[in-house]
Amino acid sequence: MADRRSLITRPRFLIVSAIAGLLTVGFVSLGAWQIERLFWKMDIIHRVDARVAAPATPAPGPDSWGSITQEADEYRRVTLTGTFLNEDEVQIYTPTILGPGYWVLTPLKRDDGTVVMVNRGFVPEELKDPAKRTPPQGAVTVEGLLRMSEDRGWLFSRANNPAERKWYRRDIGSITQALGLAPAAPYFVDESAGSDPKAWPRGGMTVVRFRNTHLSYAITWFAMAAMTLFMYGIFLRFEGVFGRSRARPAEYEADDEEWE
Repeated sequence: MADRRSLITRPRFLIVSAIAGLLTVGFVSLGAWQIERLFWKMDIIHRVDARVAAPATPAPGPDSWGSITQEADEYRRVTLTGTFLNEDEVQIYTPTILGPGYWVLTPLKRDDGTVVMVNRGFVPEELKDPAKRTPPQGAVTVEGLLRMSEDRGWLFSRANNPAERKWYRRDIGSITQALGLAPAAPYFVDESAGSDPKAWPRGGMTVVRFRNTHLSYAITWFAMAAMTLFMYGIFLRFEGVFGRSRARPAEYEADDEEWE
């Protein structure tokens, strides 16, 4: 049998071993990263579920605006009281389980003079025009979920056009600036569903389900690492590193140079 030491010093053996090692380390690293993301996502889901189920608290005032973060505050259940500025309503196109339509965002002015944008809910395309709906009048109390401004768009999403008052995402800073509203909260509130399930706008449509496929991805990466090691084992067997090589007849195993 050929000397194993000579086998493992061949360029082909070294190259294949290096590739197998890099692939295995890479696949294992990706699997470990997906495990980390799995626990991160589970923590988010747990925190959001707890906030959604918790009793409502007053929406943050100006003194707290600077310390509001997505990690600590988004999806908190809050209440606020004030008067809707219906003349400054904006509509933002969105696809939903009810079909395409618009979010109706209306600024609510509180007694302290501050403004909070409230997503009053969804309306179908035929109800986009405010004249086709009856807006709330006078002082109202709103309960809903605190949401962070959508300052960045998704891939291929259209940019807001403040000059023409066309909005494609809930970028609160851009909207309140274009409307000349100040001082305005940096967040908005998704209003909860009302007592009439058939009323428009339709509140309570906040999506609080988070896609969590990290475990399946982790299994895939670890499986690919295992497959790489399995194929590398076949290569070692093929090369004759252990057992009899299946790549050459037995009569040539003693003369490795001639086989080469």
